[in-house]
Amino acid sequence: MLDQLEAQSPDALLALIKMHAQDAREDKIDLGVGVYRTNDGATPVFRSIKAAEQRLVDTQDSKSYLGPEGDTGFVDALKPYIFGKDATMGGRLEGMQTPGGTGAVRLAVALAKAAGVTRIHLGVPSWPNHAQILQDVGVETTTFHHANADGTADIDALLEAIGNARATDAVLLHGCCHNPTGVDYTQEQWGRIADAFVESGVLPILDVAYHGLGQGLDEDIAGVRQVLAKVPEALVAYSCDKNFGLYRDRVGAFYMIARSAADLPAIVSNANALARANWSMPPDHGGAAVRTVLRDEELTSQWLDELGEMRARMRRVRERLAAADNEVPSLNLAALGQQNGLFAMLPLSREQIAQLREEHGIYMAGSGRINVAGLHEGNTPRFIAALADVTNA
Repeated sequence: MLDQLEAQSPDALLALIKMHAQDAREDKIDLGVGVYRTNDGATPVFRSIKAAEQRLVDTQDSKSYLGPEGDTGFVDALKPYIFGKDATMGGRLEGMQTPGGTGAVRLAVALAKAAGVTRIHLGVPSWPNHAQILQDVGVETTTFHHANADGTADIDALLEAIGNARATDAVLLHGCCHNPTGVDYTQEQWGRIADAFVESGVLPILDVAYHGLGQGLDEDIAGVRQVLAKVPEALVAYSCDKNFGLYRDRVGAFYMIARSAADLPAIVSNANALARANWSMPPDHGGAAVRTVLRDEELTSQWLDELGEMRARMRRVRERLAAADNEVPSLNLAALGQQNGLFAMLPLSREQIAQLREEHGIYMAGSGRINVAGLHEGNTPRFIAALADVTNA
């Protein structure tokens, strides 16, 4: 039976990681892997998380089961940061812990399918796993164009997708710090998006994976809140992998907003059943660490400072790249200064990307996506010079 399986294409990013590791050049630059890096190239454990973990070591007295909903204290502690100070939404809101943001997206899609959704609209380019999840869950995917050539969001394409959607459709949107483009909707555009959802009645699925890495915690989530303030129901996937540095601990949350409080128990029971069938229950440690941070004023303040340091460093890199627009006039680097988060897309050909890798030791995805956190004061000038070299050849 198993010999009937066909080999799948290897993950291109894993291959890129291997090539980078084998490159002996000391000045090589890794812009492929999607993790935050300091000016020294490290991806450290947050100091606030280290302190929280030590408290757990000292005080946690059991590793017993929690159930498919996971750590409800963790889920509740996140709510004010996502939904605002009044996070009850009139009793229409409930959440559960998931294995990372990926688990939250998968649960959102599976629950939407169970509720009758047959097709999901997805802006492209998008995080590659979005399309894979939709295919694996078994819903039809239809796409719309996310970004314009000038580095702004294609709001007209999204509004057309929402306006033409069927009653059994949903639309999956990035909440902020779009992966892979870094191109976000403006607040004015989010208002139009919210109105379009209300008019169409289509279900919004909002993926918030990089909260706090763009303009600030409140600023990054403001568009999502505009939608949630107007629509009758929605699903929200949330990740703590980036904004708490808990990548491999798989820390996520999934939230359901119902039309009425009376509808919520049935929705939650279905989500619990799907979670039970998929992973039984989420891993506890990372969620417990986040809960510990957010329930302690001193640790919360430390976390906010650490997150602010990350955001400010990436903003400096973006500003330096934008300032080099005249040095590489064909790439519109100026737009990177207006975009947000870890990622940006450069309009490079595969040949130019290969040339950057082979001649300059600069590694990036074949799509042209770069992780701006892979750049710092020491290597950014060389990166800009390499871009000028391959684009002027």
